[in-house]
Amino acid sequence: MRILMLSNMYPTEKAPSFGIFVKNQVEALMNENQVVDVLAITNPEAGKKNVMKKYSTWFLQGLKLLIAKGKRYDIVHAHYAFPSGLPARLLKRRFKTPYIVTCHGGDLNKMAKIGPFFYQQTQRILVEADHVIAVGQDLAAQIIDNYRIPKEKVTILSMGVDRSIFFERPKEEARKHLRLPTDCNHFLYVGNLIEEKGLLDLVEAYALYREKDPTAQLHIVGPKNQAVFFQRLQQKIASLRVEDGIFFHGAKPQTEVAQWMNAADVFVLPSHTEGFGLVAVEAMACGTPVIGTNVGGLRYLLADQAGEIVPVSQPEPLSQALEKVITDQDYRKSLIEVGRKRAETHDKAVITKKVIDIYQEALRQNE
Repeated sequence: MRILMLSNMYPTEKAPSFGIFVKNQVEALMNENQVVDVLAITNPEAGKKNVMKKYSTWFLQGLKLLIAKGKRYDIVHAHYAFPSGLPARLLKRRFKTPYIVTCHGGDLNKMAKIGPFFYQQTQRILVEADHVIAVGQDLAAQIIDNYRIPKEKVTILSMGVDRSIFFERPKEEARKHLRLPTDCNHFLYVGNLIEEKGLLDLVEAYALYREKDPTAQLHIVGPKNQAVFFQRLQQKIASLRVEDGIFFHGAKPQTEVAQWMNAADVFVLPSHTEGFGLVAVEAMACGTPVIGTNVGGLRYLLADQAGEIVPVSQPEPLSQALEKVITDQDYRKSLIEVGRKRAETHDKAVITKKVIDIYQEALRQNE
């Protein structure tokens, strides 16, 4: 098949984590002998001016591509409903090319809620799509209930974890590689540095925990794209007087993220909203216990003791969970074991084959 992949996030050397899951899927499809072209936004900069510029440039590039090569594609796959689904919808109307949409969370929980125009565009894209993939159960329910998409047209499918990168290594070896002390506890967060990820809650929970364990360290890996929020975060840390125990490491390539996950005692994802939480699965694949909030797809991912679930925006229960996972060794071992099995069910190779099956079914229905 010749596939056109559309996305409003795609990584570069300067921004290695920006939509890395889309690039991983592209490479996985190509490894299965599929031909994939990518039309994506690679600029992670926020702010109204930057957003307007990069989206208008991307859309113009899309129109040129559709005019020049539109007929060549067998199928189009849009990551995020709007705006990525808009060129897919236009291509289907012009050339009758079937298209698939993967909803990740931000497209339904944020973008579609900006105003009526964005909701209507999202609904049209989902209605006209040949199939819709939701990365988590909560998103699938929204697609079916709020957008009235038939159940048979919706599949729950994560982006998959690359277990050739995310696998267990000896903890001391990982800490030595990262030059971390081996005689204290290390907590880890990986992701965007934005308010919705619950980082203000995390640093407060860490401050509470450190009253009992003053040598513990918190490591935050991710891009500082929102300067205003990062300043608020630093002010919060200063007010709690824990600057000496919190370390920011910036965005890292996946191979190094895997090292951080192996080095950590606990991985924490304190999100206020989360479509799925693939980064938590990556930590599970590294044999690191996960604490996450009771929100979106994360609550399903961590169910049945695959991880410790805590209330949203409540630092005290989060601090208590940190202590429990560190001190209760039997519980810790159980989280690691169940988490490891959960990660196996989200293996990238298995997910890729299911995506190809969806493509082939869409093509059959359009014959």
